[in-house]
Parts: sequence; structure tokens; C-alpha cells
Amino acid sequence: MTMDHRYRHMESIRSGLSLLIYPLQYLVDVPVTLGNWIADSTSTRRALLARNDRLTFENLLLREKLQKTAALEAENTRLRDLLDSSRKLGVEVIVAELLAVDMDPFARQIVVNKGSQDQLFVGQPLLDANGVVGQILHVGPVSSTAIMINDPTHAIPVQVIRNGLRAIAVGTGGVDEGLALLNIPTNADIQEGDLLVTSGLGGRFPSGYPVGVVKRIHVDITRPYAQVLVAPSAQLDRIREVLLVQMAQPAAAGPETAPTGAE
Repeated sequence: MTMDHRYRHMESIRSGLSLLIYPLQYLVDVPVTLGNWIADSTSTRRALLARNDRLTFENLLLREKLQKTAALEAENTRLRDLLDSSRKLGVEVIVAELLAVDMDPFARQIVVNKGSQDQLFVGQPLLDANGVVGQILHVGPVSSTAIMINDPTHAIPVQVIRNGLRAIAVGTGGVDEGLALLNIPTNADIQEGDLLVTSGLGGRFPSGYPVGVVKRIHVDITRPYAQVLVAPSAQLDRIREVLLVQMAQPAAAGPETAPTGAE
């Protein structure tokens, strides 16, 4: 051992032996290495799955908050439009929210969250940011039912803002072509795109409120009157809030209805 220590005669033999033993050492170490690798992989996979679940949950929460934010922004936009409309009208108004919509396919009525305690009355006009919605039909203590202008039993006096032509607009029950003008002669000066506003006749609706735009005119030479269909200015199928116009209560309270045979 002293000679080997001094002169390293066994160095080459040890090198050869270590080269022969290395594969055995590697094979012995393989199970330990493989076990460690499997444990690390399992731990990493478990951590990734947990992280993925956490991120998925956080994503759902953020999407829910985003939906609420979008709804609040839409509501603020609607209320801002209503406020601007009330300023333009220059009249006192009450903002009411919709509580329910009548599901009867032959009626177009809504329920609002204002009633007699808010000084509502039968026949009171309803508006949205774009035009006339309808009028109050029944008044309760805390809620009221309103009939919309596209209800087949509703009628409203209008005039063409371009030339002052007066007519009666009755509901058709539809949305895109929710109104029809009665007794318009085939030679009357009315065109597609004409804006109709309330005429003020009858004392129910103040004059000048937008009602709708003439969308389609059909002339049949065998009939004395033209068929004139109107698209309402108000978004009757999308409103969430309405303006109730504060005005003098009519002496004979009661909603205007379509003339007999208007259907």
C-alpha cells in the first residue's frame, strides 16, 4: 500500500475496475433516480392541475364581474339617455322601471313600479329615450299597467312633421311595423321615411313627441286608402325604464282606443 501510495502502481488497475463497475453503479442507481423523477413529475402535474383549477375559478369570477359591469354600463347609458330626453322635453317627468311584460300574444302591455302614491293617473303618457311608448291603463297603489302604442286596441293622433298631414296611428301588434295609419288616401303626400309626431289632438299626448317613421306604403288601386305601416321610434321590445310625463290629468281619464274596425 505504501509503494502504491508513493508510486501509484495500482492507479491503472483502479481506473479499469471503476470503468467496469460504473454500469453496475448506474443500474443500481436507476430505481432511485426513476423514483425521484416520477415523484417530481407527479408533484409537478398535481401542482399544475391545482393551478389550472384555481385559474379557471378566478376566470369565472372575473367574467361574472365583467358581465355585471357591462350590465351597469348599459343601465347607466339608458338612464343618461332618459335624463337627456327629459331635459329636451322641458317637462317634469318620473322615471319608472319595468316590473313585468304581458305575455299575451294579442296584447302589448307592461307593468311599471309606480302607482297612485306617485301621483300616476290613467292616460298618463309613457316615453323612452327615443319616442312615445304608450299610456297608463290601470293604476294601483305601488304599480301600474300601461298599454303600448303597438297594442291592436290602441290609437294615437299623429301628424307628418314634413308637411303637417294628420292621421290616426293604430297598433298592429308587431314591433318592426308596430303601427298602421288609418284612412290615408292613395294620393296623400306621405313618403317612406317621414317622421310622425304626436299632434296633440284629443288632449291625451302633448304635441311634438316622436311616434314613428313611415316604413312601408302599399297602394292598391282597387281600394280608396293606402296601407301605411310605421316603425315605432321607441324601442318597445327592449325598454327597461320609461319616462312618465307629469301633466294635467285629463277630465275624462281613460286611454285612447282604436276606432271600431281598426283591426
